Amino acid sequence: MVTVRRNPAAIGGTLLLLSLTFLSLTGCGSEAGPKTAQPMQDPGPASMAERIDLQMNDPCFLRPEEQHAPGCAKYVTQLGSVPGGAQKYAGTTQPELVEAGRRLDAAIAAYRNRGCAETDAPDCGSALTDVAATLTEVDAKLVSVLPAGG
Repeated sequence: MVTVRRNPAAIGGTLLLLSLTFLSLTGCGSEAGPKTAQPMQDPGPASMAERIDLQMNDPCFLRPEEQHAPGCAKYVTQLGSVPGGAQKYAGTTQPELVEAGRRLDAAIAAYRNRGCAETDAPDCGSALTDVAATLTEVDAKLVSVLPAGG
C-alpha cells in the first residue's frame, strides 16, 4: 500500500486562493444596485430667461418673414416649454405673464396647425412673426419674476 503524503503548504495555498476568489466574488454582489435617479431641481425663471435670450438670437426670431418656415421647426419646438414655464413662474401674482404665455402658446399652435413645420404655406410667415412677437412679450413680462440682480 502506498501512502500519499500531502504537502500542507500546497493545501493551505489552495484554500487561501479559493477563499480570496470567493470573497472577491461576494464583494461584487454587495453593491447597492442601480442608483435611483435624483429628481432634477427646477432651475427657476432666470434659466428660462437665458433660454429665451438664446432663442431671440435665432434668425427665425430676428427675421421671421424671411425664413423658410420648415427650417424654423426646431426653433418653435424649443419654445414649447416657455408658455408652461411662464404660467408656473407667474403664479397668481403676475397675470400679465400668464397671458403673454398663453398668446405664445396660441402662436406656436397656429404654426403647427398650419403645417408650417412641413410646408411653406403662405400664412406661415405670419405665424412665425406672431411667435416672435409673443416671445418678446413673454420676455418683457418675465422680468417681473426674476430674482434681484438676475
